Amino acid sequence: MTSVLYDTPGPRARRRNVLYTAVFLVVLGLVAWWVLAALDAKHQLDAAKWSPFVTESEVWTTYLLPGLAETLKAAALSILIALPLGAALGIGRLSDHRWVRVPVGAVVEFFRAIPVLLLMMFASAVYAQFTPVSSDFRPLYAVVTALVLYNASVIAEVVRAGVLSLPRGQSDAAVALGMRKGQTMLSVLLPQAVTVMLPALVSQLVVIVKDTALGGALLGFTELLSQNRQITANYGANTIATFTVIALIYIALNSLLTTLAGYLEKRLRRGGKSGAVVLPTQAGAPEPKSEAVTGA
Repeated sequence: MTSVLYDTPGPRARRRNVLYTAVFLVVLGLVAWWVLAALDAKHQLDAAKWSPFVTESEVWTTYLLPGLAETLKAAALSILIALPLGAALGIGRLSDHRWVRVPVGAVVEFFRAIPVLLLMMFASAVYAQFTPVSSDFRPLYAVVTALVLYNASVIAEVVRAGVLSLPRGQSDAAVALGMRKGQTMLSVLLPQAVTVMLPALVSQLVVIVKDTALGGALLGFTELLSQNRQITANYGANTIATFTVIALIYIALNSLLTTLAGYLEKRLRRGGKSGAVVLPTQAGAPEPKSEAVTGA
């Protein structure tokens, strides 16, 4: 099948692609063999280094699962706050009023430009000096604050780009029906822009989950990745095994998040395509045909 961006390969191109694939698989296999051989030479594949994750339930109940719970707590709080705040900032950037658009744009650009790690350090210092927050909760507060400020700013740009990507006819039709700008944004533009924004939003949610590890490295936040130090110290310096298991947990968590978002996106697209809008007609005027309004 030929398109503007892609031509169906002919017989020679297909043979060449098969050859490239075979060469890549051979090279990948050689690299994997070399890595495993190097690990085995350093005794990193010994059963004693991996068995605690199977035979020792305390590894999970004392370290991994509590660390995962803290990661999920920080990520959930950050997502619940950053999503509506980012949507509000994105709408503010689209405002017709300069006194709203300019300050909101300055806030978004400011927090987008600062590294999350620096925001965490600054938030921790502010909580330590100017608030009565206990030192037990200070790392969590600092991590959530930094993730909210940074990711809300990024989400604001995603929302702005998603709304601007819609055909201008959508807003023109809403104006023709007598809808105010706020009604147009909330009832017409944002619902359709959700399907456009969803892939970028999911990517940002995955970033939030992973960035909680910065709090463990810097602030002593007892999230999932920070548990590697305790496990390594108590179970035979199995650093490679510990990082591998933690990485698999992150992969499973983010894969679940991506799968749920993909399912939601399909439902939204299916619901948008099945819906129809019938415009009211004046007395005596011919009734127009209903047009399907897609979520694209």
